[in-house]
Amino acid sequence: MSEKARKLFEALDLDHNGTLTREEVIIALRTKGPSLAASGDLPFWGLGDVDDSSALFDAADQNGDSVLTLEEFSAVVDRRFGWS
Repeated sequence: MSEKARKLFEALDLDHNGTLTREEVIIALRTKGPSLAASGDLPFWGLGDVDDSSALFDAADQNGDSVLTLEEFSAVVDRRFGWS
């Protein structure tokens, strides 16, 4: 698990409960995404629309419980963004 994935997860975890919901991912990427990209914490090409954010969530939700753990999230973003 990369430090970048951990940092991005924490930025997207709006309620700071240690998991991500689909709504959190969509809202956080829309509101925080540009500043995260500007600071290098998210590739600019990683910014997308609601459908892209939802697809990222679906790809990461490996056990289908509709919440993402840091481990699920990092497995996908590290691979997708080339961080590990």
